[in-house]
Amino acid sequence: MSAHVLAFAESRGGELRRAALEAVTAARRIADARGGQVHAILFGAAGIGAHAAALGAHGADRVLVVEHAGFAQNNPEAVAATIAAKMSGYGACVATASATGKDVAPRVAAKLKVPMAADATAFEVKGEAITVTHPGYTGKILQSITLTASPAVLSVRAGAYLPVANAKAGEVEAVAPVADPAASRVRVTETAAGNTAKLDLGEAPVIVSGGRGLKEAANFSLVEALAGAFGNAAVGATRAVTDDGWRPHADQIGQTGRLVSPDLYIACGISGAIQHLAGMRTSKTIVAINKDKEAPIFKVADYGVVGDVLEILPVLTEAVKRAKAQ
Repeated sequence: MSAHVLAFAESRGGELRRAALEAVTAARRIADARGGQVHAILFGAAGIGAHAAALGAHGADRVLVVEHAGFAQNNPEAVAATIAAKMSGYGACVATASATGKDVAPRVAAKLKVPMAADATAFEVKGEAITVTHPGYTGKILQSITLTASPAVLSVRAGAYLPVANAKAGEVEAVAPVADPAASRVRVTETAAGNTAKLDLGEAPVIVSGGRGLKEAANFSLVEALAGAFGNAAVGATRAVTDDGWRPHADQIGQTGRLVSPDLYIACGISGAIQHLAGMRTSKTIVAINKDKEAPIFKVADYGVVGDVLEILPVLTEAVKRAKAQ
């Protein structure tokens, strides 16, 4: 089994995504445990290779750059085919469990005829085996999945392995796609971006989320004010309030929404239904604010505040502002 690891470096619109750096950081852990190298594979239109330096700065010994006009938009078929064709020299392939990673990684595993472990929140390397921790049954349990096939294919949950500066050579190698990307059966013609001014939930170190306990959509202004006080926070919501139209569905966190693992998660007026917990319980620190002391959210919270969220949020916002000013 090769000790080298290939990381799928995700990009969008010609820009490198944080998911790419997280994949390289996770791949570095496997390669270091086996004494191998990390090679990152980066797809895009002409000019995407300019981001190779950032991948090298975060642990890539070599960056395989696949430039083609057919990769200007997401092209999972051609990307997966090229990755699978390159895997003969690697013992593992790592992607981030983003929307794009979830599209690409299973295709790679299928082409290689090997099992894969998805949405890993942690993993451990033991010789030629990789044991992955994966939340199961909507987060009620943590499953251990051991990959013994070679190569191993896995995706890691966004935020589980934060990008770490780890300067390596980052040598650039131009690679041709294995087939014409324009010949893919499915072709993405346009990507509709949401509010690009907002910090993406998958990349935010702090998330402030609101639920039905806020009573009405207008009170989400209190959640937004607290997120603004942090300066590096995104606003999330439960399915109940997005279904009611209080927030856009892109803000939904949970089993049928976004899966997040921020450094700090503040749940405001959220009871803690298992479907919501499945999307955020791997957060590093969880703070819950709810007037019901028996609310399930307190079972997973590191810190709990029992009280009226509409009264507590303004006080907490002012406290954060004072702390940031010092």
